[in-house]
Amino acid sequence: MAAPFIHPLRVRYGECDPQGIVFNANYLLYFDVAFTELWRAAVGPWQEMVERGVDAVVADARLHFRAPARYDEELNLRAQVRRLGKTSITTEIDVLRGEELLVAGTLRHVCVSAETWRKTALPEWVRQGLLPFLVEGEEAAHRASEATG
Repeated sequence: MAAPFIHPLRVRYGECDPQGIVFNANYLLYFDVAFTELWRAAVGPWQEMVERGVDAVVADARLHFRAPARYDEELNLRAQVRRLGKTSITTEIDVLRGEELLVAGTLRHVCVSAETWRKTALPEWVRQGLLPFLVEGEEAAHRASEATG
């Protein structure tokens, strides 16, 4: 199974509501941080991709809240690529406090031309960079589909 990408994050005061609990919309910011850092580790800086003519935009975001995070807690953002499609990337992102799952979610990004903003194929160099973070079952399915056409 692919190793998940882990990015540590400490909850900052400005991310919390008056009760000191992370405001729900800020979890999308956390997801963006996790995805951007996964991307940096797998593919390189985001701007390099844009300079090569492609970008990725969020097409779908889903969050499932289980328990709150609070001010000054140390969290881990755990990200794994669930699916690499022809034009899209689906990533699972979990927010953890220690071993406790606080928020589970997914992001689906669609690859677009940086010039026209039209959907375009996921470049092979991006696919190859993300493969080490693709969960094993999906990787096997991906390889099987490539072998059959």
